[in-house]
Amino acid sequence: MQELTVNDIADLEDPGKGNPAVVFIYTPFCGTCKLGEKMLEIVEQTIPGLLIYRFNINTGPQFAQKWEIASVPGLLIFRHGRIVEKHFAFQSVDFLYRTLKRFF
Repeated sequence: MQELTVNDIADLEDPGKGNPAVVFIYTPFCGTCKLGEKMLEIVEQTIPGLLIYRFNINTGPQFAQKWEIASVPGLLIFRHGRIVEKHFAFQSVDFLYRTLKRFF
């Protein structure tokens, strides 16, 4: 996983970006986020071409409102600069795999 900064967000929101971008939303002291990250690391290793970005929502609280983040951990899928899918319940590795495989 690659860490995003607030300055990197403009690239995600660029309408010219046709390839999907997957962003894992977390906070450092969230225990469920740590479990979710491990689940996503497994999925990332099994889908060729999948790169998942991490974004600490504490570093950009304005995006919590803009992206309507209901809770952490969260998973956002961007395409053409827009969020096309959101998940706040990771359920299982299989669920995450099936969800992300549709985009890659």
